[in-house]
Amino acid sequence: MKKLLLILGMWLAMMGVALAQININTATKEQLDGLKGIGPAKAQAIVDYRTKNGPFKTVDDLEKVNGIGPATMKDIRGDITVAAGKGADKADAKKDAKAEKADAKKDVKGDKADAKKDAKADKSDAKKDVKADKSDAKKDVKADKADAKKDAKADKADAKKDAKADKADAKKDAKADKSDAKKDAKGDKADAKKDAKGDKADAKKDAKADKADAKKDAKGDKADAKKDAKGDKADAKKDAKADDKKDDAKADKK
Repeated sequence: MKKLLLILGMWLAMMGVALAQININTATKEQLDGLKGIGPAKAQAIVDYRTKNGPFKTVDDLEKVNGIGPATMKDIRGDITVAAGKGADKADAKKDAKAEKADAKKDVKGDKADAKKDAKADKSDAKKDVKADKSDAKKDVKADKADAKKDAKADKADAKKDAKADKADAKKDAKADKSDAKKDAKGDKADAKKDAKGDKADAKKDAKADKADAKKDAKGDKADAKKDAKGDKADAKKDAKADDKKDDAKADKK
C-alpha cells in the first residue's frame, strides 16, 4: 500500500509540473542548461543536433544526442516535452508520468530484489565469518597448545642446564675450598713452626739473659758479702780497739 501511494504521489507531482516543462524543440541553450545534469556543453549539443536533424519527435529521441544516456533521461524526463500545444503537453506529461511510474515501480522492484540479495549475502557472509572465527579459534587453541608444549620443553631444558651448571659450580667451589683449606693448613703449619722456632730462640735468649743476670747477681752478692765481711772485720777491729782502750783506762784508774 505504501509503495502504491509513493508511486501515486510521484505521478501527481509529475502532473503538477507538466505545465512547467521545457519544449526541447524550441528551448534556448540557456533553458536547456537549467535542466538537471545538462550543462553548457550538452545544451549546445542538443541545439546542434536539433539544427542538423530537425525537431525531436519524442523525448526519448534526446538519447540520440552524444553524452545523454538513460541516467540523464531519468533525471529530466518529467521536465521536458516535444509537444507544441497545451493538449499535447498534457498528453506528453501523461505519457512521461506513466513512464516515470513504470520506472519507479521497476526501481522499487529492483530495490526489493537488491535488499533480498543483500540480506542473503549478509547471511552467507555471517555464516562464513562464524565458520572462519571457529576455525581461527581452533587454530589459535592448537597454536597455544603447541607454544605451551614448546615452552615447557624449553623450561625443562633450561632447568637441566641450570642444574648441570650448579653442580659444576658446586664441584668447582668444593675443589677451591679444599685447595684453600690445604693452603691454610700448610700456612698454619708453617706459622706454627715459625712460632715454635721463635719461641725456642726467645726461650734460649731469655735463659741466657737469666743466666747472665744470675751470674751478675751472684757476683754482686759476692762483692756485697766481701764488702760486708770487710766492714764487719773493721767494725770488730774497731770494737776490739775500743775495748782495749777501755780496759787500759780502767787499769790506769786502779
